[in-house]
Amino acid sequence: MSLLEFDPPDRFVAGTVGPPGQRTFFLQASEGRRISSVSLEKEQVLVLATRINDLLDSYAGGSGADHAAAEVVDNAPLDTPIEDDFRVNTLALAWDEDRQVVIIEALDRDPDEPEAGDPEVLASEPRQVRVVLSPARARAFARRAQSIVAAGRPPCPFCGGPLETEGHICPRANGYKR
Repeated sequence: MSLLEFDPPDRFVAGTVGPPGQRTFFLQASEGRRISSVSLEKEQVLVLATRINDLLDSYAGGSGADHAAAEVVDNAPLDTPIEDDFRVNTLALAWDEDRQVVIIEALDRDPDEPEAGDPEVLASEPRQVRVVLSPARARAFARRAQSIVAAGRPPCPFCGGPLETEGHICPRANGYKR
């Protein structure tokens, strides 16, 4: 398996490219001159942020609290060039009790799961990015990830689906445009 490890990274952030409704979501890790960007779904970013917060609440104590994260906030845009190394299929999250760190892994596919698809892709080694973060940096990452997800299109008050600027066909309004 091809592994890129950042232990610890100089920077690890979630970010987007494009206007709301057409955004591409990225996780980007950098250490020195080495940068890795992987693309993923908005829901994956939201679930990752939620699970990081849950993990920190359960295991990290004060070192992963909001006041500790305030000191390491990173609101800068993604580093350029933004080219994804791969599209994330699987995310893994762990807590290393001995080191008191959060470990995040992003894989392009499950190496143990056979898939139907392009034989060339299946013949290549699965790719993986592993990032090791302190509790404070993990909390700051989660807060930023939640804010970029929330910065998208507002939800329809009737059906919860995303509202376009020109409205949308709402199933709760019997298909009429809102």
